[in-house]
Amino acid sequence: MTEHYQHRARKRFGQNFLHDAGVIHRILRAIYARPTERLLEIGPGQGALTEGLLASGAHLDVVELDLDLIPLLKHKFDSNPNFTLHQGDALKFDFASLNPPPHSLRVVGNLPYNISTPLIFHLLEHASLIRDMHFMLQKEVVERLAATPGGGDWGRLSIMVQYHCQVEHLFNVGSGAFKPAPKVDSAIVRLVPHETLPHPAKDHRQLERVVREAFNQRRKTLRNTLKALLSSDAIEAANVDGSLRPEQLDLAAFVRLADKLCEQTSAE
Repeated sequence: MTEHYQHRARKRFGQNFLHDAGVIHRILRAIYARPTERLLEIGPGQGALTEGLLASGAHLDVVELDLDLIPLLKHKFDSNPNFTLHQGDALKFDFASLNPPPHSLRVVGNLPYNISTPLIFHLLEHASLIRDMHFMLQKEVVERLAATPGGGDWGRLSIMVQYHCQVEHLFNVGSGAFKPAPKVDSAIVRLVPHETLPHPAKDHRQLERVVREAFNQRRKTLRNTLKALLSSDAIEAANVDGSLRPEQLDLAAFVRLADKLCEQTSAE
């Protein structure tokens, strides 16, 4: 890379550039891109993963917010006909504009910690277009995504993502794999949207509402934390024990509560 294209990580974009060749290879192996596929990389940075993804022969769209990185990415990859660069904010990007067939788009990203959760929810709005997502995230975020009921990591993020996707915590990545080294460890997660939802709710918004209320005061029992939405009788009628705390309930139980709220709202 010429001196002209050197780039320093910018704190306001939460940039930490991946440079460990072993980790890069391991991520590329987990993704296993094929020549006929359509991939989207969010925040390619200096192109550590971009190079390997393009080497697969797949078509790669990348979305990069940092204007200073655009010349570097163009210099490195513009000569490849499978490379398309979009300058902009991934949180506002219209993924449908790529016009992929249903369940075909493969999304990849080393996501800045400050936008990872809103970006995952933004992508889930387009879950019907997506085949899978591989993200590098803060390790504790991956632990919450992949959590199971009963533990402290089980909460709103686990439930709402698992409603839409199968979640797999693939492997952890130490801070030394990045420049500058972040203060926390990272992990790679694979999210695969369900083609058929295992526990479909009558109204997805009511599920969000119930989950948000339930975990607002996670130490309290459901009877207390949901009292503004559902009576004790309504909770019992949903076949849920109101004396439990929210972290003790599985996804199916939250869907039953949301469906009970739907019935109640439509009867009013």
